[in-house]
Amino acid sequence: MGLTITKSLPLATQALDFRALRQKLIAGNIANVDTPFYKARDIRFEDVLARQAHTLEEKGPKLQMAKTDPKHMDPIDTQNSQTASYFFRGTHTTRNDGNNVDIDVETTEMSKNAIMFEALTNAIKKEGMIFKSVLEASSKVQ
Repeated sequence: MGLTITKSLPLATQALDFRALRQKLIAGNIANVDTPFYKARDIRFEDVLARQAHTLEEKGPKLQMAKTDPKHMDPIDTQNSQTASYFFRGTHTTRNDGNNVDIDVETTEMSKNAIMFEALTNAIKKEGMIFKSVLEASSKVQ
């Protein structure tokens, strides 16, 4: 486990991972633009990140479910699931060959995703630079 500068840094790095995964999915959609019966795929991860951001703000202990027998299964925590959900985009019209990839939509989504990826990268870099400047300033004080 590395040094955690702020509580939001793990959330930002996870968002960066999700953005990279989404970029791969969109690239796969573009690569299959001429594949018959291919359905455009995407990933929904904003809900996962919103739940995790909410848990960063929570204070106090969490109420645990009591188990009356050691053989009982542990409860499944669906609220804190860290997996994003995949889905098939069904909003676009399907061509005669059964393919629903719209190259204009895919390139637009790829551009938006690249901008968000760059913004996250810059935010993580800036946070690191702030931490570095604090360390450098504290070494000069001695």
